[in-house]
Amino acid sequence: MTDNDNIIVDTATRLFQDLCTPGVINDAETGKWPTELWDALEESGLTLTWVPDTLGGAGAEVADGFAVLRVAGEFAAPVPLAETLLAGLVLARAGVSVPQGPMTLAPVHASERIELGADGKLKGTARHVPFARMAGHIAVVARRGGKPVVALVAAKDCAMSHGSSLAGEPRDDVSFDGVTPAQVADAPDGLDEDAASTLGAAVRSAQMAGALQRILDQSVQYATERVQFGRPIGKFQAIQHSLAQLAGETAAAGAAADAAAEAIAAGDGIDERALAEVATAKIRVGEAASTGSAIAHQVHGAMGFTYEHSLHHATRRLWSWRDEFGNEAQWSIRLGQLVARHGADELWPFITGS
Repeated sequence: MTDNDNIIVDTATRLFQDLCTPGVINDAETGKWPTELWDALEESGLTLTWVPDTLGGAGAEVADGFAVLRVAGEFAAPVPLAETLLAGLVLARAGVSVPQGPMTLAPVHASERIELGADGKLKGTARHVPFARMAGHIAVVARRGGKPVVALVAAKDCAMSHGSSLAGEPRDDVSFDGVTPAQVADAPDGLDEDAASTLGAAVRSAQMAGALQRILDQSVQYATERVQFGRPIGKFQAIQHSLAQLAGETAAAGAAADAAAEAIAAGDGIDERALAEVATAKIRVGEAASTGSAIAHQVHGAMGFTYEHSLHHATRRLWSWRDEFGNEAQWSIRLGQLVARHGADELWPFITGS
């Protein structure tokens, strides 16, 4: 990790430690916007980490943004930081000026199509768009004459049907029918709905890796403090075994998420190597989320299931994020198809990247 990485991660960590308290997270679930937290993130430049300084952003490396997202996942930040980074990256790669304020990306599902007609108006609906109602703008990957374009849309111009994720975060259906984008640009080679969804999967993997680290830290701390039969429960072999398994799952998830981030950072588009790494990350991190959440709640017992205990902030997000931008089953199919396309003789070189 470079000195620049350290500065960015340290800044994000301090902000979340000070301003992303359990009370703020619970209030956000009731619809209260965490103004102080978001304003601090904007003032620090973290919301535009992936936007070049020529377009008004911080101009940081792609790896820096993934490092920030892992910290955000660790603190269960109830703001569209990941979505704003994603939108900023897509807009920047298309050469579109990036506005200030919270943003999100649409469509989330790679199979959905938003069309831009000859009249300059959009048509189509995107489902389960994260934080759409909270966003000032939406970066839309659409089609014009069958070719991908990137459009910047004011969220207030769109009709929405509100929904929520398992974690209580906004997941809204957005209709773009009749909406005229503020800006439109041709998408660069390799940037389409599928590429945007792949970037989203990598982002969610980073957030989940951070959330897994949080529940591991919480579980270890609780096991050292909770006394049963005259000694901390962490002294019991069964608890030690469970914590070791949770630590292993967390480490594996972190390694997979890092590999996906590195593959994306290595190029401007989503090539086969990046696609394989993201698929592997989404599968492995999703498996770790399932196993890890179960272990963390078993260690905490009934207390961890109460709404008053902050463990649920991470575990509910882990279960929610597992299904967003494709779940393990969907990415397993894609990874299998990718490997099969290369044939048996190329299996080992493909796996090792040699």
